Amino acid sequence: MTPTAAAPPVCSYLETVGRTPLVRLSERSLPAAARHATVLAKLEMANPGGSLKDRIALTIIERAEARGEIAPGRNTIVDFTSGNTGIGYAMVAAAKGYRCIIIMPKRAAMRERYMICRLFRAEVRLWNPALGVPGVTEYVKQLVRENPELWWANQMGNDDNPQAHASTTAPEIWAQTEGRIDYFIAGLGTGGCLAGVGAFLKEKNPAIKIIAVEPSNCRVHVGGGHDPHSIVGIGTGVHSSFLSGAELPAEALSDLPRGVIDEWGHVSSEEAVGAARRLAATEGMMVGPSSGAVIEYALRVAARPEARDKTIVAMCASHAIRYTSHPLWGEVAAEADVALPAGEPPCVDEAAPIMLWSSDSGKDGAPHLSLSAGE
Repeated sequence: MTPTAAAPPVCSYLETVGRTPLVRLSERSLPAAARHATVLAKLEMANPGGSLKDRIALTIIERAEARGEIAPGRNTIVDFTSGNTGIGYAMVAAAKGYRCIIIMPKRAAMRERYMICRLFRAEVRLWNPALGVPGVTEYVKQLVRENPELWWANQMGNDDNPQAHASTTAPEIWAQTEGRIDYFIAGLGTGGCLAGVGAFLKEKNPAIKIIAVEPSNCRVHVGGGHDPHSIVGIGTGVHSSFLSGAELPAEALSDLPRGVIDEWGHVSSEEAVGAARRLAATEGMMVGPSSGAVIEYALRVAARPEARDKTIVAMCASHAIRYTSHPLWGEVAAEADVALPAGEPPCVDEAAPIMLWSSDSGKDGAPHLSLSAGE
């Protein structure tokens, strides 16, 4: 497979957004029943800000600049986010000289994203997650009304979001697979990636199946409810404005094909975490919870009889290192807290044993955490 053109050897930092690798999962990562298909992972953590959302942040801001809507020194960029888009905004804003306000839910899992946005010198505000997307949307609208210099990027309603994927992500996938793609699977957050990539691929080949993945207990796109889950980045609890059905009441929605989406898949929080951990253990590939959900569902699709000799592209939106406060890292984080207690000074006793700790046995020689590929 021929890769897409690389970034020029001398370029600006923002020119490194995009052109991410597409890699084949080895047989070690595939259940026996799935080995008759090819599963490819689109590794968006290779973007400079570490996620798929760098693409939309850059496109949304640069298209607004081209329209004359914003300019550095004149406007402050503001939006709410579960984190990755916020990092993208903060990175682009820093590179271009904008002030930036990122609004994210006050949850422990946001800690890394909070820190990254702050290092880019963005202002971070934490909103009450109990009020949901409708609540924070009204807050931002009021904020912009009262402060004319604020410019709302509006990732959930700005058509430049899906256009970013139609113009960059989708052509990359098409070129990298040389047009040999049968399924495209992605997590459903704002819906921009699925809408943009889906429209492009369907135009190239209407037979390509586009599959959206939601958390099992947050299936609003098929008329289900919105219950708490830990698959950060997808399952916002509101219907995507970019996908068909947003105008319909919940009782009119179903899991039948609709618009560019051929299948509405779902994965539990536990299954998403398990898949991400297995991928790290069997592939040496670290992905976040939403990517774990997508990989889990891709393996289910690959195991179907009709997937024999087919090519499945699974969107991996971000790196696992961004989620060290998430249950994905639960046992490892707890072990690290014992192995390396915060504030503990280094040992200065030369008479102490050379080896002070082993992850296999712990410092007391007792059996400790063991992470197998199956966990």
